[in-house]
Order: sequence, then C-alpha cells, then structure tokens
Amino acid sequence: MAVRKLKPTTPGQRHKIIGTFEEITASVPEKSLVCGKLATGGRNRDGRMTVRYVGGGHKRRYRFIDFKRNKDGVPATVKTIEYDPNRSARIALLFYADGEKRYILAPNGLQVGAVLMSGENAAPEIGNALYLKDMPIGTVIHNIELRPGQGAALVRSAGNFAQLTSKEGNYCVIKLPSGEIRRILGTCKATVGSVGNSDHALEQSGKAGRSRWLGRRPRTRGVAMNPHDHPMGGGEGRASGGHPRSRKGLYSKGLKTRHPKKSSSKYIIERAKKK
Repeated sequence: MAVRKLKPTTPGQRHKIIGTFEEITASVPEKSLVCGKLATGGRNRDGRMTVRYVGGGHKRRYRFIDFKRNKDGVPATVKTIEYDPNRSARIALLFYADGEKRYILAPNGLQVGAVLMSGENAAPEIGNALYLKDMPIGTVIHNIELRPGQGAALVRSAGNFAQLTSKEGNYCVIKLPSGEIRRILGTCKATVGSVGNSDHALEQSGKAGRSRWLGRRPRTRGVAMNPHDHPMGGGEGRASGGHPRSRKGLYSKGLKTRHPKKSSSKYIIERAKKK
C-alpha cells in the first residue's frame, strides 16, 4: 500500500494525503456477510446524548469478520481484498473448501489466490492462524486472543503487530504494540504477520468535511467553555484552565485510571512506557 499527495487545485486538496487503494480487488461486498448498521448519533435508547461530537456521516454496512478462525484443518483461498468502512485495516474474503465464505483482516503481503489454514497443522506463514504454543519464538503476529476461543481482542488496527518473545510453561510472552509485555495462554490463537494497510498512519484528511463524512462532529475545547459547562472553562482572556481534566473533573494526562487490584495485572510483566 502507498499514499498519494494531490495537487493543491483546491484548498481542501492542499494538505490531503490519501491511500492509493491499489490492493483493493472488489468494490461490492459479499452479500451474505453484510448487514445494515444503524447510526446512533451518540444517543442511548432513551434518546439522550451520552457521547458528544458524534453524528452524521455516510451510511455504512457492517461486514461480519471472523475473529475466531475456528475452521481448523479446512483450507481457504483468498478470493478478494476489500475496503471496510468500519475499520482502518483492509479485509480479505476467504472461500473455504467446504463452500463456506468468511471475512478476515487482511495481513500485510496477503495476495489473492493464497491458500490459508488454521489450527495445529497450519504452517507459521502469513495469514495462517495458529495456537501461540505452536509458533516459533520471534514470530510477528496480530489478531491475538486473550482467552481461548473468545476471538481476537488485541492488535487489530492497520499496521499494528506484536511479537512472540518467549514461552513460560503454559504461557507465552508477547510484546504488544504499546510496548507492554504480558503473558497470554499458549492455547489462545493468533494470526501470523502484521495487519495490512500500514500507511494508514500517513494519511491526512485535508479538510473538516472528511471528518464529517466519517461521522465526527466539531469538538469544543474545555477551556473555550463557561465554568458551569466544564471545570477548565471561564477566566479572563485565554486562560489555560489549570490542570487538564475531564468534563466531570477527572484529571487527565498522567492520572492512572487502571484498578490496582485488577485480576489481569498478574499477567503483565512490563507496562507500556510513557511517551
């Protein structure tokens, strides 16, 4: 994947950097694997706004993604690489030998026509899903489960990858994209390779309208509000508002919000380093 910078023929194109979509091979999704997606506009079931700055945007259809990869021992052929409006990564349509069709996240380097496998007998090659205990040390992985059979929960966005660094009994030690190092059960599955569309981080929208197409409304800064609207509001002129905090007064930029007695803390060897 690559990006292209447009000629500044309009103000909106002056800073616009977008993907080339050269890896996309189909423009219409598989009908049996999509459904309509309702937009909430940030409202809950009572119609009250619970999430601010959400609304509008283009209509979307949700693509069902196979995060479990539980069809062990059945070979699958990559039919298409497609765009998914619901995530930053590209998706790949698999045709299984028994006739079933499924979408997966497309890893970097996956080509149409490739044959993928999952399970104990799968080779540690790009796109194959294996148990962590069956992978060689040093393997680059994504789509990692936290509990066996639960489905992938970690490392799913464009360009991300983790690495299997060692094995300790029933557990495997994984280095995550954040820099955190933690133990995960060896019976959890992961997919070999890194998530595709790695140049997604280089893209620039170029204008506010593209954010509106994505359903993002303008965001008002807390320091621009009045005191009864936000703890950082008020003051004469451009007052900074004191220590950064949320609308409800919770300190940000440094406050630790993780529960000190959280049960999964015993699996974390090294926390993510502060930037």
